[in-house]
Amino acid sequence: MRPAIAFAAALVAVVAFATLDASRSFAHEGHDHGPQSPVAQPDAAPRGEATSPAFEVVAIAQGGELLIYLDRFATNEPVRDARIEVETPEGPVSATPSNGFYRIKAPWLGKPGHVDLIFTATLGSETEVLPLSIDIPDRTSAAPELGGWAARVSALLQPTTAFAAGFGLVLGIALMSFGRRRPSTLAALLLAAVLAATSGSGWAQENQAPTLDAGTDRASRAANGVVFVPKPIQRIFGLRTIVTEAGSHPRAIELPGRIIPDPNASGFVQTAVGGRLSAPPGGFPRLGTPVRQGDVLAHVTPPMQQIDVSDMRQRQGELDQQISIVERRLHRYERLAPSGAIAATQLEETKLELEGLKERRVALDKVRREPEVLTAPVAGVIAEGTPVAGQIAQPNAVVFQIIDPVRLWIEALSFDAVGVPRSAVVATADGRTLPLVYRGSGWVDRNQSVAVQFEIEGENSGLRPGQFVTVFLAASDEKKGIAVPHSSVIRTSNGQDVVYAHVAPERFEAKPVRIESLDGQRVLVVAGIEPGERIAVQGAELLDHVR
Repeated sequence: MRPAIAFAAALVAVVAFATLDASRSFAHEGHDHGPQSPVAQPDAAPRGEATSPAFEVVAIAQGGELLIYLDRFATNEPVRDARIEVETPEGPVSATPSNGFYRIKAPWLGKPGHVDLIFTATLGSETEVLPLSIDIPDRTSAAPELGGWAARVSALLQPTTAFAAGFGLVLGIALMSFGRRRPSTLAALLLAAVLAATSGSGWAQENQAPTLDAGTDRASRAANGVVFVPKPIQRIFGLRTIVTEAGSHPRAIELPGRIIPDPNASGFVQTAVGGRLSAPPGGFPRLGTPVRQGDVLAHVTPPMQQIDVSDMRQRQGELDQQISIVERRLHRYERLAPSGAIAATQLEETKLELEGLKERRVALDKVRREPEVLTAPVAGVIAEGTPVAGQIAQPNAVVFQIIDPVRLWIEALSFDAVGVPRSAVVATADGRTLPLVYRGSGWVDRNQSVAVQFEIEGENSGLRPGQFVTVFLAASDEKKGIAVPHSSVIRTSNGQDVVYAHVAPERFEAKPVRIESLDGQRVLVVAGIEPGERIAVQGAELLDHVR
């Protein structure tokens, strides 16, 4: 009796499973019994694009509106003040400017299908006609339909699927109530419940109607390396392009250098003797303080040893004694001179001797009382030096360095003989380039190199002595190639130099290139791109980060 109960429970489970599986097998994979599910739309919203020699336009369907992005073809610069007329399925419409782009009401976008549009863009005296098309996908979704007898059977089986699963489990429990709960019986019941639940969930998943998300515009990189960047994101990236041109350019010589102060507009403040530093009445000038030539910057009081003090006092006593003797002699000579007892020259010599002794006595007092005065040798600003009151300065120690921040030079190192260049520029770390004037070069090797000095012309704010820079000298020979800005070349993780070509209004393609130095602003592309291509020159590093 007990084996029969276990067998009956297992039989119930198998029947429930077979019933569910039969209801699903009418439209299994590999057979076409009716219309297929709609294909999912791409991530991007429906759009169309067109280009002309002057402009490029991208139209994006968004809800019941059409967003229009108009840019310059050569530079990718947004055109914000154009007049745009659109020929739509419902007649001509004028686009309204809106925060850098344009928009029109487009209720006809709610119908799926193919839409042809004609854009007429007018900017000043320029007028371009740009036709484009937009394919609006069918966003409706429905469950797959069955036809003929399969539909009738499926309709009959669908209400019974949940009942079959529950019935198998309930019947198994009822059978268990009439016998002992042996492991074989329990296993059969568990099998029935699992098979029924699995079958029911599989049915629900297969027959659930697919849903389609709304289109989203985001930058992405395809498997072939092409980067899709929607126009709204291009505005955020600030992408700009140029049309490449081939030409001959002077070869550039690249030299490492650093900024130094003009030797004629800078100076050091040093101590002649060692001593203790003390501040002038206004205090020590701090870093960046403007000073004029001759301003008192500090005092140095030489230290006095005990033996020096004793010797000085002895010399002072001797001088005081000699002064006293000479004063008495002078007083006596002044009384005898009128009577002619002494010569007038003897009186004058005594006066001169007394003056000399007094001057020596005053000078000796100054040595003890007056410190050395440190003054500014040139006008400028305090570039270096932080003295502290009471600090002991060694002889020849540099207390201050003064420079003129407007007059700066560049000292570059060349490993080859360099004559007077035709032109020279310096490239700073922040990407600026400044013209240079050649001032001379050395004749003595410095670590197997020769120092070459230049003066910076024009505005040099932000530059400080000691900064490392790169100097480009224009040589006499020329090279042929395509000159592009430094910012357009990106060094990838594998060390390859690439540029991004603007192949379509919303697509950029990475192209490996071989480059050579040209000057502080440009590099020479000698292989990898052709003249007439559009290359990203601003925001290219952001394109490289798109994944």
